[in-house]
Amino acid sequence: METIVDVCLRCLPHLNISYIIAHSADFHASYPMPTIALINGHAFAAGIMTAMMHDYRFMNPHRGFLCLNELEFGASLKAPMSSIFRQKLPNPNTYRTMVLEAKRFNALEALQEGIVDGLGMVPEVLKFIQEMGLVEKAKSGVYGQLKAEMWRETVGYLDDYAGSEKMVEESMRGEERRKERGEKRVEEWEKLKDQKGAKL
Repeated sequence: METIVDVCLRCLPHLNISYIIAHSADFHASYPMPTIALINGHAFAAGIMTAMMHDYRFMNPHRGFLCLNELEFGASLKAPMSSIFRQKLPNPNTYRTMVLEAKRFNALEALQEGIVDGLGMVPEVLKFIQEMGLVEKAKSGVYGQLKAEMWRETVGYLDDYAGSEKMVEESMRGEERRKERGEKRVEEWEKLKDQKGAKL
């Protein structure tokens, strides 16, 4: 079985953060036993994406924000990145707020919106593991298969990383064409407006 260290070592030659995120995410999204992300401070961009790949998320109730801030630094969301939020967030409005507003969620807001499953640190996580019987969940041998099926859309995008990259490139080219057409229309309108103004 491949470990997270193996995944990171396999990704290093590519020096592409998207590639690294995608392959470590694939590792978590179908890992054959329960995983919990303990968010002990801020989790922005790739940090919150990585946490979302886990089965459960706990957050420090006293400090930190969760934020999908790609909007603020002009990065697009690739298909697997976006997909995991669509699949795991219980409310589409939360997804919209995260992506299109880059809202910073404190711990209580993150819990209320279903981004995290609980608040606390190691003691609370250990209690959660015990209460949920998580140590026993993987014994039947199908836990990873069930997760891969639950998150099929995301796992599919992760498995077809090259296809996802191509889709993003095509989308970016389409956006450039739309921008050029828009600028041309504004230019034409400005000329028409000036011509009409000259006749008056």
